[in-house]
Amino acid sequence: MSQRTKYTLSALLFIAVLVADQVIKVCVKTGMYLGERIEITSWFQLVFVENNGMAFGWELMGGKLFLTLFRLVAVCFIGWFIAKEIQRNRPVGYIVCLSLIMAGAAGNIIDCLFYGLVFNNPPYPLTAEFVPWGMGYGELLYGRVVDMFYFPLVEWDMPQWVPVYGGEHCVFFSPVFNFADAAISCGIVALILFYHNILNEYSAKPIETAKAETETTEPQI
Repeated sequence: MSQRTKYTLSALLFIAVLVADQVIKVCVKTGMYLGERIEITSWFQLVFVENNGMAFGWELMGGKLFLTLFRLVAVCFIGWFIAKEIQRNRPVGYIVCLSLIMAGAAGNIIDCLFYGLVFNNPPYPLTAEFVPWGMGYGELLYGRVVDMFYFPLVEWDMPQWVPVYGGEHCVFFSPVFNFADAAISCGIVALILFYHNILNEYSAKPIETAKAETETTEPQI
């Protein structure tokens, strides 16, 4: 596959994931009230939650502004890295994985950048609505990320004799996530499973560089 085709594929995949992610989020945000739960099956539910943190609702130390700026820098870096890897004639599947990661990160960035400006924050049980620019619930860079997919695949009650967690109700898989999170996760898992040889190249380079520097600085006898 030519470099031009790989650039086109990467761009189209990026746009497709971004559009799908935003369509789902807008439909959930304007069609469900915050905290609403819709049971599709016993192991798949739609749960509308919002968070300020990383993928799957995990929090990151450093504050909301740091997280948003970090995402922006990360997306720019991944875009530059994809271009470099295409020039090195990397496999198309490898480029697809990187494009999924970049698109997922960009999808959550849009929430952080603009949702606070264009959506209101109505009380229960009202659903959110679009408002004039800048009249929303937050400021630029301080929007909340919308999550909705919940897969409680297995549930059980911890035995009472278990220290600390005895008697607690446990759920696997408990995080609520969105389409962008799924794209990031699929891209990372596929990289590890199918392209670990390429990843190993980068992990080996610092070691080879250190060895070369050591050899050149060793005193000659």
